[in-house]
Amino acid sequence: MATVFFRSADRQLSLTGKTALKAFILGIFKKEKIALDSLTYIFCSDAFLLQMNRDFLQHDYYTDIITFCLSEKGQSVEAEVYISIDRVKDNARILGISPKQETLRVIFHGALHLCGYTDKKKSEITLMRSKEDQYLRLFEKSI
Repeated sequence: MATVFFRSADRQLSLTGKTALKAFILGIFKKEKIALDSLTYIFCSDAFLLQMNRDFLQHDYYTDIITFCLSEKGQSVEAEVYISIDRVKDNARILGISPKQETLRVIFHGALHLCGYTDKKKSEITLMRSKEDQYLRLFEKSI
């Protein structure tokens, strides 16, 4: 049975309705027709994620999310998604939206990466944003 977990590294996620959110994330994988085994979201600080970015991706810059698929191609997805709460809060402030909305967007962004969506080219970014918006609207309607 597929499972979604929320964990903390050095930052706590202050988000209500986690049970409904977990069920919704499972629904994303069903809608996208991707088999999910387990998905763990780990919330952390900028410093924590910067060090992971350096250690694992050889990138020396801040990011809001890093997604690691731990399963082999063709197997049910098993993954870890690291999210910087500091970066999410800053991005929300810059975008003029609530931290909750930006947190949800980033959570869905990680799930969409695991469903095969990428965001390297302009056309991919456009599609990714469209899917994020779609799932944000659906989630808001579901709660």
